[in-house]
Amino acid sequence: MKKVFLSLMMLSQASIFAYGIGQSTMPMLSGSKQIATELTGITSDKGGMGMQVRYTQKLDEKLIVDGGIGISGGERSQRLFVGADYEIYPDYMQQPRVSVKGILERSTEFDQGITKISMAPTITKGFSFWGKEAYPYASLPVGLSLNGDTKTYDTTISLNTGINGQLPIEGFKHLNGTMEVQVGLKDSFTAFLAGVSFPL
Repeated sequence: MKKVFLSLMMLSQASIFAYGIGQSTMPMLSGSKQIATELTGITSDKGGMGMQVRYTQKLDEKLIVDGGIGISGGERSQRLFVGADYEIYPDYMQQPRVSVKGILERSTEFDQGITKISMAPTITKGFSFWGKEAYPYASLPVGLSLNGDTKTYDTTISLNTGINGQLPIEGFKHLNGTMEVQVGLKDSFTAFLAGVSFPL
């Protein structure tokens, strides 16, 4: 109990942080909702470890929305995000699922106010691993980073790859797991994410 309390105290002193493509690449029934808890970490300059909460809902046959907030150490702080993933082609037979995700983020990075608008073309395909279906994906978020303090902007590019799937642990098969790696290509950062989502 003491370790949990100390961990919560340390996290409450940290900065807010959130990122990742998330659960929107995994099949969901229309109207279904889930909440995910995710461990996050930035390995680039002045990065930090943290935790994140993400809410995801499938609104209709083609549209999935999500949003979240997290806490983290490091220089990227006070970050909130919302996103919408629109399916262009479904995962069917040999064809992978193709979608585009729009993301809006508001953050404080290195003591400067940043607003990011990005589009992330994404492909994913379901495969059977040890008798369980999982969904590896790749995405290339391209965005515009607007600095409210200096009144300047930059373009950002990263490569996100990951996998979503049902946890193969007895008693926890109703939960889904996520692992993701983000590689900063231009004015971005390198990071990882690992999480578990709970159906609502």
